[in-house]
Amino acid sequence: MTATTANGHAKGQRHVEEGQGLLVRDAYDDDNNDLGDGNEIAHPPRSANRVHFDLTPEIMGSDDGRFSSEFDMEDGQQHHHRVPLLTDMEAPSVAVANALGGDDAETLQAEMRRPKSGMQSAFMNMANSIIGAGIIGQPYAMRQAGLLSGTLLLIGLTILIDWTIRLIVINSKLSGTSNFQGTVEYCFGKPGLIAISLAQWVFAFGGMVAFGVIVGDTIPHVLLAVWPGMANVPVIGLLTDRRIAIAVFCMGVSYPLTLYRDIAKLAKASTLALIGMAVIVVTVLVQGVMVPKEERGGFDLPTLTINGGIFQAIGVISFAFVCHHNSLLIYGSLKTPTIDNFSRVTHWSVGASTVACLTMALAGFLVFGDKTLGNVLNNFPSDNIMVNVARLCFGLNMLTTLPLEAFVCREVMETYFFPDGPFSLRRHVLFSTGLVGGATLISLLTCDLGAVFELVGATSAVAMAYVMPPMCYIKLTTRNWRTYLAYGVVAFGAAVMVISTFQAIDKLVYGTDEPAKCT
Repeated sequence: MTATTANGHAKGQRHVEEGQGLLVRDAYDDDNNDLGDGNEIAHPPRSANRVHFDLTPEIMGSDDGRFSSEFDMEDGQQHHHRVPLLTDMEAPSVAVANALGGDDAETLQAEMRRPKSGMQSAFMNMANSIIGAGIIGQPYAMRQAGLLSGTLLLIGLTILIDWTIRLIVINSKLSGTSNFQGTVEYCFGKPGLIAISLAQWVFAFGGMVAFGVIVGDTIPHVLLAVWPGMANVPVIGLLTDRRIAIAVFCMGVSYPLTLYRDIAKLAKASTLALIGMAVIVVTVLVQGVMVPKEERGGFDLPTLTINGGIFQAIGVISFAFVCHHNSLLIYGSLKTPTIDNFSRVTHWSVGASTVACLTMALAGFLVFGDKTLGNVLNNFPSDNIMVNVARLCFGLNMLTTLPLEAFVCREVMETYFFPDGPFSLRRHVLFSTGLVGGATLISLLTCDLGAVFELVGATSAVAMAYVMPPMCYIKLTTRNWRTYLAYGVVAFGAAVMVISTFQAIDKLVYGTDEPAKCT
């Protein structure tokens, strides 16, 4: 093989593999990678074209007739035996298809025909997964932490979360696994699989329940504000009842979206949800300026600098930004799933979410100060038309975000109980129906999850965002400055988990807040 022919063949093969998403072009580049600084994965010297050739290869057998590699793994001694490169190679997808036969080959072809997301669609899905119910609580987080420390926390935590989201994909590459659960199991065995499965499922299902509660707390009020006499209208008037509204909208809107098999198909719904969130942010900005002086809150030194509720604020911010359970689903939906492409999607999504959350936090807190409520929209009068439109957008946003969480719950259950099983339509429908139906039922039974959800968020959200990704990274890589950073993140996450959990339990047992009444 001549150098020109070899180089062309290698570049062509490389192009095919990149097109299938099976070769991550920059995964090992020292100047543009997410895997480390070159100390983690050793690789041989390369030519300018990134492929190193030996134009006079030899095949030398050992005394016992075996072909040896450069290092004999049995005796640890180095033997310089070489074998030809690029012999009988073909595109990975072709190789797999040829290896399979009959139904298996058809299954592979069906998998390859499944819809994929472009960069914009993946951005919409990830941003929608981040900018959910948590954005409404950002002014409250600012009140809990104080203006100065709250702003620094919001910016610092989002930078950290951006890194740990990408770390999940990097860990997946290093471990050769295709999902978050598989990575943790690879690193820590069965206990790790149980821990991550429980954390993912509890967080996602808890989010589904919370979204159902929000639907019941927003849409009926908006309907009554738009049509005061609607409650007296036969049949239609039933939608003004909180429980009926939850059942109708969750099962009528969210459930059909949940039946999709591919998360890429939720891109349009995610786009509408993001538009709704933009309406909410603009509403708080515009209407906040018009709030009468007597309805505004006050400020003191702690609320302007460092307040006593920093750990509660960390929990609220983390709950808003945790989308780690969706990361590999979104990565797998990309048309060209490379680490570079996923990093761009993550940076754009987290960046846009940070701007939106910081804008919401400052706009709400600087108006209502120490009177800021957990849902800043509740600080506004119930007859404010623009705010009611924002409430409607918020409720509809929950209807489109709920399926994203259902995707995660279903994926966790499939991976845990049927890790090697083929796709089953019956099981797919059964899981989807059970998840949405169960979340809807719990939403009907309560309208204030309070300290219970604080406890769930303090454990599952923090574990997925700050503990498990860096722990896996430490396990999979050699020691360098990134692993020491990972140690620090794990320590931070563990401290937040312990303190926040004790605070949530204390509030649950000794709390004096009057229970919320469903209206």
